[in-house]
Amino acid sequence: MRGLFVTGTDTGVGKTIVAAAICAALAARGERVAAFKPVVTGLDEDPGPWPRDHELLARVASAGQAPDDVAPLTFGPPVSPHYAAEEAGTTVEPLELAAAARKAGEGADALICEGVGGLMVPLTPGYLVRDMALDLDLPLIVAARPGLGTINHTLLTVEAARTAGLEVAAVVMTAWPADPSGMELSNRATIEALGSVRVCGLLHTDPDGLAKAGAELPLDELLD
Repeated sequence: MRGLFVTGTDTGVGKTIVAAAICAALAARGERVAAFKPVVTGLDEDPGPWPRDHELLARVASAGQAPDDVAPLTFGPPVSPHYAAEEAGTTVEPLELAAAARKAGEGADALICEGVGGLMVPLTPGYLVRDMALDLDLPLIVAARPGLGTINHTLLTVEAARTAGLEVAAVVMTAWPADPSGMELSNRATIEALGSVRVCGLLHTDPDGLAKAGAELPLDELLD
């Protein structure tokens, strides 16, 4: 499959916005793009100004997907997928998730898959988000914060990915400020140098500006 797997250095770092911006930008230039997220948790919480993850991804993808097509499994509590499934009395089946992702990408020009939390989060005991990225064999995009603490979190994620054999296409810092501070510029340069990885910035955006923000990323190079 042609596509990207978007993970994050932690939960809440903006990986859904990164994935949605990539989807929206590809769709805006006429590509048929499908989105996939294996599990969404936290439906019991108020999503705030943004739609829920699978709803946003379904909205910006151009493959005619409903939210349930994007995310086959959803849970109410804002907890790790393996624990949410345990509390719900169900089991997450890795083979079924990987098959659902491949099905979502059938007939699409690109599949943008978003993980859950960070790379080492268990979808089920013994099967991490990292394992799913390996099964789908997609280049990795790491969503990261631009501020304090990001160097350690980001380099650890890049190392964990490469140790497993994943290709890290880029780190995307979000929301990248229009007027970055000296520390933010240093964080970006340091991660790029120490991690030997491309580092991009995704400017602050809103649901209506995703395509424009995503178009500023080097999409063709990331997808190559």
